[in-house]
Amino acid sequence: MRAMSKESATSPTSGEGKQYHIDCSSGDLARYVLLPGDPDRVPLIGSFWDSYEEVSYHREFRSARGTYKGVDISACSTGIGPASTEIAISELATIGCDTFIRVGTTGAIREDIRCGDLIINVASARLEGTTDDYVSKGYPAFANYEVSLALIEACERSGFSYHTGISASASSFYCGQARPGFGGYWQSRLDNLIPDLAKAGIINFEMEGSVAFVLSTLFGCRAGMICVAIANRITDEWRTEGAQEILSQAGCEAIKILAEWDKIKERSGKRYLYPSLLLGE
Repeated sequence: MRAMSKESATSPTSGEGKQYHIDCSSGDLARYVLLPGDPDRVPLIGSFWDSYEEVSYHREFRSARGTYKGVDISACSTGIGPASTEIAISELATIGCDTFIRVGTTGAIREDIRCGDLIINVASARLEGTTDDYVSKGYPAFANYEVSLALIEACERSGFSYHTGISASASSFYCGQARPGFGGYWQSRLDNLIPDLAKAGIINFEMEGSVAFVLSTLFGCRAGMICVAIANRITDEWRTEGAQEILSQAGCEAIKILAEWDKIKERSGKRYLYPSLLLGE
């Protein structure tokens, strides 16, 4: 049994001084972290790395670090949904990680997005309640522009089919995404959920993006999100074969690109990335 630190119930750690849930401490993981939901996706992501070392596996939080094309990289699973994602990002930020890319599955709500396509979300509608505990509902959930640009660049370099747009981050997989609950449970307010979101230009459902965006902004970190569509709610298509491989490749390549850009900023003494900086002007 893991010993509970008696130092602080406000900021609990394990008996070894590690973050209580992710079981990691400062220096265990690289600053750049890919965030899948499923713990089994961590070794899959690591299969694309030059080196791979599992660091911890506690509850739904499985973490690893290694190198990808010479760049220090990490991955940590978050489990499903906003509450466990809040724990992961909070504890990862505490140990010094500052750049997060959510890599997950999603359901498209636009007819032309095919299963297997990638979606880079630049913002999310906050349909979950976790971020309400941090900031008022009027606060936006948006991706860091550098991370989004790196994801676009990664998809272009790799030739992957991708889309950009706004997601809806739900707390629920079933009724919260207009799927019937057990026994066909339904409420009339769900009848127009998908059509209304689509009319607002929202292109997909997922469950973690708004938490990653809001918390990273509040904590002074960077976050972006790329998802692979395994469902289309308009055409009622569902397909999962091969989806995780291209998603993992895109996420790893985006981190390599971000690391390159970060070095350019550091050499130039610039805080922000802008086009002419990349051209050496």
